[in-house]
Amino acid sequence: MLSLQQLNDRSGACCEMCKSTNTLKSYDLPHSPSDVNETNVLLCETCLSQIENPDTIDTNHWRCLNDSMWSEFTAVQVLSWRMLSRLKAEGWPQDLLEMLYLDEDTLAWAKASGEGKVDTIKHIDSNGVILEAGDTVVLIKDLDVKGSSITAKRGTAVRRISLVHDNAEQIEGKVDGQQIVILTKFVKKV
Repeated sequence: MLSLQQLNDRSGACCEMCKSTNTLKSYDLPHSPSDVNETNVLLCETCLSQIENPDTIDTNHWRCLNDSMWSEFTAVQVLSWRMLSRLKAEGWPQDLLEMLYLDEDTLAWAKASGEGKVDTIKHIDSNGVILEAGDTVVLIKDLDVKGSSITAKRGTAVRRISLVHDNAEQIEGKVDGQQIVILTKFVKKV
């Protein structure tokens, strides 16, 4: 494990994820192999709190992974892979994961935390087709949007859906510029 001073020197005294310079701390990656010296990264308070408290994640903050995933330092690559895996239901992280190459040992280290495991919950449309984050679906009936005066009309295309991870019967998407939850039984995949 590197000292705080070594991490500051390596990173130029900024967060190795988002490049912030506010309140930097060393973060030791869980499930690190014992034969690797550099198992920690320098993180700002925002990144650290969101990693340790997944319920507080601000997805837009993590767009910084587009840059940090290309770091020359293995620990930064591993943490980037883990965060992309955690956020992949948003669509754009999945695209970055497909671009990111990690050698076999580094990928094994990244997967050791359990991030990236395939969800056992499957989201199925009205025709029995499996839905994935980023898919486009079409509504098969008119739906009243709760808490709004909007009626989502039959035939409306909902692009780049995201999946509700703890409920196989729900997806999220934008209709008329408003983010709504939609039951999978009322959509079909395009």
